[in-house]
Amino acid sequence: MMNVFDFGKKKAAGEKITMITCYDYTSARIVDKTGIDCLLVGDSLAMTMHGFESTLPATVDMMALATAAVARGAKDKFIVADLPFLSYRKSLSDNMDAALKLMQAGAHALKLEGAEGNTEFVRHLVDSGVPVMGHLGLTPQSVNVLGGYRVQGGTDAAAERLMEDAKALQDAGCFALVLECVPADLAARISQELTIATIGIGAGADTDGQVLVFQDLLGLNLDFRPKFVKKFAEGAALFTDAIEQYNKDVKTGEFPHAEHSFGPRRVAKTARRA
Repeated sequence: MMNVFDFGKKKAAGEKITMITCYDYTSARIVDKTGIDCLLVGDSLAMTMHGFESTLPATVDMMALATAAVARGAKDKFIVADLPFLSYRKSLSDNMDAALKLMQAGAHALKLEGAEGNTEFVRHLVDSGVPVMGHLGLTPQSVNVLGGYRVQGGTDAAAERLMEDAKALQDAGCFALVLECVPADLAARISQELTIATIGIGAGADTDGQVLVFQDLLGLNLDFRPKFVKKFAEGAALFTDAIEQYNKDVKTGEFPHAEHSFGPRRVAKTARRA
């Protein structure tokens, strides 16, 4: 299993880091048998698992429940859990309570979005023994401030701001950084200038690793097809076909057969009276 130092080692060696979101026990067991380096219990579960239109409805309790399930299913993977919307923008005591819940649920590290206003808390977490992964670019928890899901860092000023934020998070103690929906040339520049690993999603090929949502790469999301996603399977079609076959077999009597049924019950014999 990876640890926080392995992210930097892979970057130095030019080895790409693979990360995938995961939200439940069954999926975690499947991913645990693959070569994927690390799992992200992302607050995107509010959308993929609960049907909300953004990540904002995710709560600490929701994240802790999912993190615990993933930790039980993926015992050999490094697990990062998202601190959800506003859970780390309260009092230090409340912020640490949120961090405590996710770490005790089974996370090996936490991820939070943005740099401004967060660097001191990142330092406090790291000093308290909690590894932290940063997240810049399109930060979904700030979707209302950003005016929607848009590429970030498109102007010179915005690009310099992202670079400054990336260095600030590195200086605060982050061991890695997610770059989401950032122009590829900017992501490459940030990756070159940072000593910590960068993990891209919609940020080109020159980051130190990539992360995709489980449902996206498996083709399970029917209506969500962003530019940066490659479907590695037509999962929705596979599931639909299997369910339709089950439906047909039950209605035509093809299922269940004898091999799917238990034999006759055993009748207890009564003793005869002499």
